[in-house]
Amino acid sequence: MQNGNRIERHDKMQNDKLTNDLSDRFLNFAADVMKLVSQLSRSYAGRHVAGQLFRSATSAGANYEESCGAESRADFVHKLQLVLKELKESRFWLLLIKKSDLFKTHNIDDLIREVGELLKIIAKSVVTAKKSK
Repeated sequence: MQNGNRIERHDKMQNDKLTNDLSDRFLNFAADVMKLVSQLSRSYAGRHVAGQLFRSATSAGANYEESCGAESRADFVHKLQLVLKELKESRFWLLLIKKSDLFKTHNIDDLIREVGELLKIIAKSVVTAKKSK
């Protein structure tokens, strides 16, 4: 039985590390988006896109943190689905900035790549959480 407890502790430590790594990635993503939006033009389009992107990118991280404290599996899945929604919206705004040349002095490909990776991770987590009933 002691060996089983060690394995459980090891699995919990692995999960905690993954959670911390993801938390850091969400925090870094939100911080990078904040830097980007603070430099967008003050035109009507720039202000609109900046506000939308700012809300969705910061909300994704906040919702992820909430999912870590979910009260049930259903609550966990629901909160992760909110994270997916916010990430998809963030990706849309980033792609729009790139497509419209709204911000020419900043290469946003790294942010687009990161939001894509986060989307894949969270989507896989939702699928796994739904299977584990």
